[in-house]
Amino acid sequence: MFDDELDDIHPLFHGAPSSASFKKLRKRIVRYTREAIDQYGMIERGSRWLVCLSGGKDSYTLLAVLHELQWRGLLPVELLACNLDQGQPNFPATVLPAFLEKMGVPHRIEYQDTYSIVKDKVPAGRTYCALCSRLRRGNLYRIAREEGCSAVVLGHHRDDILETFFMNLFHGGRLATMPPKLVNEEGDLFVYRPLAHVAEEDCEKFAKAMNYPIIPCDLCGSQDGLQRQQVKQILDQWEKNSPGRRQVMFRALMNARPSHLLDPKLFDFANLTRDSVKVETDSDLPPSLR
Repeated sequence: MFDDELDDIHPLFHGAPSSASFKKLRKRIVRYTREAIDQYGMIERGSRWLVCLSGGKDSYTLLAVLHELQWRGLLPVELLACNLDQGQPNFPATVLPAFLEKMGVPHRIEYQDTYSIVKDKVPAGRTYCALCSRLRRGNLYRIAREEGCSAVVLGHHRDDILETFFMNLFHGGRLATMPPKLVNEEGDLFVYRPLAHVAEEDCEKFAKAMNYPIIPCDLCGSQDGLQRQQVKQILDQWEKNSPGRRQVMFRALMNARPSHLLDPKLFDFANLTRDSVKVETDSDLPPSLR
């Protein structure tokens, strides 16, 4: 699957390292992406996806792997890359258009100065992420409608999903995260996250190995003390102390048991009777809890 010839692979993969480690990395990312697409039922044959490209490592990885799957005949949808230039000072506006033209990727570049709005509306010392995200998402939805797309496709990966879960747990008082698939509030667009099973570390290694022109976010990335950064540091420490901990926690998000939580909207505790469900025995518990 990965023995590439120049005329037998998408230009996004031209110049890919030939090392066994890179081939293994690429194969893993493609496998996990295809797994999420299939598991969460993202494909509507013949549909059109708006693939959101920020210029960061995650969105480059997303763009490449989706074109890999499309190139291999495994993703029967049309892909339109889109970058929303939000008017940030010193943003290298020519980098993405030049890259996409060179790679032969259909795309749309949209300029909307949301940067000035965010700077004007958010008080000094407060984080920009929430308002910036809402303005960006609203513009992307509009563009998707204008382009006849049925889905907005984002580059959030496994670690983004984990961090959002703990953000909601620690600061929001709820068990929730970013799902791999949802419908927008208006009910006319899907939002997909095909990299849901892919580790951030793999995205970073992949984009670096491919030498994609990374564009940093100078808006939120310049702010210290963000709650998300604090959560990320906690997860990093857990992973350092117990390698593989992130993947275990991610699996837990895919293995919820409503009857063992406390939300009466998810499980009818009030009408629970002794003979209505199988009583859990010690043998049903993991060894550490027996």
